[in-house]
Amino acid sequence: MSTKRVNTTATARLKQDYMRIMKDPVPYVRALPLPSNILEWHYIVTGPEKSPYEGGIYHGKLIFPREFPFKPPSIYMITPNGRFKCNTRLCLSISDFHPDTWNPAWSVSTILTGLLSFMLEKDPTLGSIETSDYTKRQLAAQSGSFNLSDKVFCDLFPDVAEEIKEEQQRRAEELRQSTNRGAIGQRSHSNDGPNPADHENQGLFGSALANIFVIVGLAAFAYTVKYVLKSIVE
Repeated sequence: MSTKRVNTTATARLKQDYMRIMKDPVPYVRALPLPSNILEWHYIVTGPEKSPYEGGIYHGKLIFPREFPFKPPSIYMITPNGRFKCNTRLCLSISDFHPDTWNPAWSVSTILTGLLSFMLEKDPTLGSIETSDYTKRQLAAQSGSFNLSDKVFCDLFPDVAEEIKEEQQRRAEELRQSTNRGAIGQRSHSNDGPNPADHENQGLFGSALANIFVIVGLAAFAYTVKYVLKSIVE
């Protein structure tokens, strides 16, 4: 089989797979080829609900050989996820690590479905890592910011990138409002509550006033005594 014939076959098959995945999307997954190279596809996996990946958006790529569909693709994960190493060929039964188990009838949808299934499992393989569910959730929360720093991601999935930006702005606004409410509450509490300086000033004024009363009282008493004694002498 000539190289030209192989390339034509791979291109035709991948175009067919693209039409199929657009018409019947894979749950939690989106994928499309680079405009400049149909042999390189990029995908995003949205973390399924009730999994450690919930809320995460994971970007990766598939590199198809010129002999596709007779040979399997290389599979990579780009976004840190806690399950797979980043930018490392993954050893899966649907990847080029296992050409002996590859089935030419498998499509891009089949590959991505298998990838998601394996991601949700805990079986070790070459390219996988072991992390806690807590770590996976932390990485899920950070995945959006990471993806925005990837130009290919932003170019291929502009709507998703825009959603991430809007979500970040919403969270920043909520944080700002929460901080403002806290500051206002502290000032209000400070104004309503007793001021130690006021207590100190009131104490000093009270002491001075008491002293004045004592002095006036003593003066009045002395004047009275003097008047009485003068009356007696006269």
